[in-house]
Amino acid sequence: MKKPILELWLERGLFASRWLMAPFYVGLVVALAALIVVFFQELAHELPHLLTMKPEDAILLALSLIDLSLAANLLVIVILSGYENFVSKIDTASHEDRPDWMGTVDFSGLKMKLIASIVAISAIALLKAFLKLTEPGQTVDQVRLFWLVTVHLSFVASGVLLAVMDWLNGKVEKH
Repeated sequence: MKKPILELWLERGLFASRWLMAPFYVGLVVALAALIVVFFQELAHELPHLLTMKPEDAILLALSLIDLSLAANLLVIVILSGYENFVSKIDTASHEDRPDWMGTVDFSGLKMKLIASIVAISAIALLKAFLKLTEPGQTVDQVRLFWLVTVHLSFVASGVLLAVMDWLNGKVEKH
């Protein structure tokens, strides 16, 4: 039985609407470029102090750069897997540098990578706050520390709950 023409055009239009997501991914590429700028600003700001840096300062610099790197990695994962999952396949199958995960990260995997990155970024922010406490003359802002720990634990709990939901979903018989 042939579909009515109106239904056919509606379905084609709905399918084509996925391209409305493309500007979001272009915007995320702009955000990635902004992270590169901030990364090098942070590096340029601290390099003149390199020879006089205390170990704690070097660790804080490294953590800041790692934090930016994790955020950038997260953006790349969201850009590439989001585009491939929701807009169109990226034709790079023959390229030697194509990441192994491309084309294999589904929405569930994307959620898990997202929460794992957020937990790691939160952990780094928490570690940076604790490291600053080791500096002479630093006082403990207990309210700020409380909220950093609370937010971090919320992200961890969210990640565990998402993992359990995905695990349970995998156990359910598909219809």
